[in-house]
Amino acid sequence: MSAVSLKCTFIKSVMSGFLIGVGGTVYLCTDNKYMGALLFSLGLFTIIQFGFSLFTGKVGYIPEKKPCYIFDVAVTFLGNALGTAVCALLIRQTRTGELIYDKAVSAVSVKTEDSFISQLILAFFCGMLMYIAVENAGRCREKALDLSAVFGICFPVMVFIFCGFNHSVADCFYIFVSKPELSHVLYILTAVFGNALGGMFIPVMKKLYADK
Repeated sequence: MSAVSLKCTFIKSVMSGFLIGVGGTVYLCTDNKYMGALLFSLGLFTIIQFGFSLFTGKVGYIPEKKPCYIFDVAVTFLGNALGTAVCALLIRQTRTGELIYDKAVSAVSVKTEDSFISQLILAFFCGMLMYIAVENAGRCREKALDLSAVFGICFPVMVFIFCGFNHSVADCFYIFVSKPELSHVLYILTAVFGNALGGMFIPVMKKLYADK
């Protein structure tokens, strides 16, 4: 990856993290979980429309790419994390930050105090759903099915929120809004690993039956 390409990927990744932070903010601000889940999906929808880089949207394509793509995915996650941190820092300076603080603390507590296997499995399903959302968007764009793309992106996001699945980037935002602790790093690494496994699940299965 060239220096220019690396810079471009990193900037797009920071923007994605920032947008996920915006989605996380509106989700925490909304008492109605159905409306909150729908509004949260604005983050991913915008990321796809603008061509930004999101870890959970890219990691699933590792089986289809060259080994150097893994470095691109790693840079993407670092940029995403930074973007969520910037968004959280800004939000915390406002009355909105005060409004969502307790909810963020509660959400982080539930996730980090969960068992390792539960964290991993919940992250796995989230990764799979994010791959589905991005793949839906790509296929709908090829066929000019704009309305289908909206549903194809929003529904997987809503499902992962309703089910309480673990999204590593969104969880970075919740952690930065609440009380970041060193122990949270282990949780995020688990979520990253689970998201990666889930994201690659369908592509790997497709390769297996395609080789038959």
